[in-house]
Amino acid sequence: MPIATPDQYAQMLDTAKAKGFAYPAFNVSSSQTLNAVLQGLTEAESDGIIQVTTGGADYFAGHTRSGARATGALAFAAFAHEVAKNYPVTVALHTDHCPKNALESFVLPLIAASEAEVKAGRNPIFQSHMWDGSAVPLAENLEIAQDMIARTRAINAILEVEIGVVGGEEDGVSHDINEHLYTTVDDAIATVEALGLGDKGRYMAALTFGNVHGVYKPGNVKLRPELLKEIQDGVQAKYGTGPLPFDLVFHGGSGSTDAEISEAVANGVIKMNIDTDTQYAFSRSVADTVLKNYDGFLKVDGEVGNKKVYDPRSWGKLAETAMAARVIESTHQLGSAGNAGK
Repeated sequence: MPIATPDQYAQMLDTAKAKGFAYPAFNVSSSQTLNAVLQGLTEAESDGIIQVTTGGADYFAGHTRSGARATGALAFAAFAHEVAKNYPVTVALHTDHCPKNALESFVLPLIAASEAEVKAGRNPIFQSHMWDGSAVPLAENLEIAQDMIARTRAINAILEVEIGVVGGEEDGVSHDINEHLYTTVDDAIATVEALGLGDKGRYMAALTFGNVHGVYKPGNVKLRPELLKEIQDGVQAKYGTGPLPFDLVFHGGSGSTDAEISEAVANGVIKMNIDTDTQYAFSRSVADTVLKNYDGFLKVDGEVGNKKVYDPRSWGKLAETAMAARVIESTHQLGSAGNAGK
């Protein structure tokens, strides 16, 4: 199916919240990983979200080309818009984790490109964009978010904001693992005061409850998904909204237990980012092919190897299928499996 229209994307998120599930949002950095996501979503009968970071966009543009990440992101989107037509699921395109120092080279040029598309009577190129203000004071974070939500609203796109700090590191955004990993009710209220509750434009909020990027051994990460309910209840009480007023995003979920994921979804998470686990699934398959077919993959002791083994399409198909299996697992964890088009 074609990439989701703005109305379809909004309906996807509304459906997830109403039915109590979340969409997996997969980071990709190549045509292979993008196709792996589409394969997995199709086999799971799940719609979903495909996203690219600054680092992923850099890679799409060519790793020797500096300053071309907006070009890389547009190339990713153009490829996705074409190949998605061949799959029976609906996907939305999202830009992930844009810190302040990357606004001018990443998200703002992409918003400008969508503004031109909308002016010409077409849909925005990306359906949502993330502003990652976790490294700046909250007041500055929200001031920038106010400017951005006015622009995303005008192109019928959705803004994602991060309120709090996610530990670990992803694409150059790095934070310590400490007490700052927990968003407060006051932080959430400040967010509503700045961005409204939909009246100024739709947004998703990545509230932090101990989240950490990457994979850590058990006990090193203290997730508190119950904090999300405390914040939702606090905002509901202050503003007289219905239950779960925020559309929430779960960052840094690799290694989380099924119980932690389920509780987060029950407390309003409708989007969960998946990156580390799918990276590993893809690369683990490549390692498996190499180690099991060493003399075919390499020209050892003057031999010629085996082209059927080292042909990138050979090991690439295996790696894509291995990553697709991890995609399917995510859809079952989050409850989106079987909900395509609903």
